[in-house]
Amino acid sequence: MSMLDFPRNPLEKPNYTLIFHDDFETTELDRAKWLPYYLPQWSSRRNAAANYHFVNSQLLLSITKDQQPWSPEFNGSVKVSNLQTGVFSGPLASAFGQHRFSPNCIVREEQAEERLFVPQYGFFEIRARGLGTPRNVCAFWMIGFEDSPERSAEICPFELKGWNVRDGSCTLGFGIHAFGDPNIKEEFFERDFAIDPTRYHVYAADWTPEGVDFYIDNELVHRSAQSPGYPMQLMLNIYEVPAQESGNSEQPVYPSDFAIDYVRCFQRIGD
Repeated sequence: MSMLDFPRNPLEKPNYTLIFHDDFETTELDRAKWLPYYLPQWSSRRNAAANYHFVNSQLLLSITKDQQPWSPEFNGSVKVSNLQTGVFSGPLASAFGQHRFSPNCIVREEQAEERLFVPQYGFFEIRARGLGTPRNVCAFWMIGFEDSPERSAEICPFELKGWNVRDGSCTLGFGIHAFGDPNIKEEFFERDFAIDPTRYHVYAADWTPEGVDFYIDNELVHRSAQSPGYPMQLMLNIYEVPAQESGNSEQPVYPSDFAIDYVRCFQRIGD
């Protein structure tokens, strides 16, 4: 794999139909595709609102110095800027909501159901430039819409912890998290790759009823025989995590920008 930016893939993919595409050639977020909040049911839309802007046909998801933690009650000092393609929660003060990352979480702001883009199966692709900063994590992942608690697994094509970036190589996370799905086994990996993730690369997952294939720069890196059997929404985000979580005492870098060139989803012809 090249140490330089990996080029864009063609917009057309043999044997597939493009069903979702955002190349961010805009000055305003497409609200028909994205909700600019992170799991607002565990906080509020105001507190979980994303920092983002557009530069040269790129989306920059940012963490800024004056940004406040999104949910101090349940997630401490973690800061997040996130876009997602759906939202759902139970009633106020219930424990029913998407991606209940802590057993302490209860709904602080009830969310009406929104399904902007919640597909079941497809080829998901992102071209993105991550960060090598000491306190940031950036990721592209999908979560079960979770209208039922067991429909909650995660497919993660790409997760980068900035402290795992080295000169000319890095450790990347990818795979499947089970969370509350009793039919899925944990299958998440952190592996070393000879790429510079602070340059543009293409990360993808091909999710079918038979399993999930994971790709980096069009090269197959893992094949899973597991396949969550329910709709999932897209999650696109950057975090700033506490020093003890990163194991790094260095101070955060501001602004921290996760740059995304495009996000695409294809459906296999005939499905």
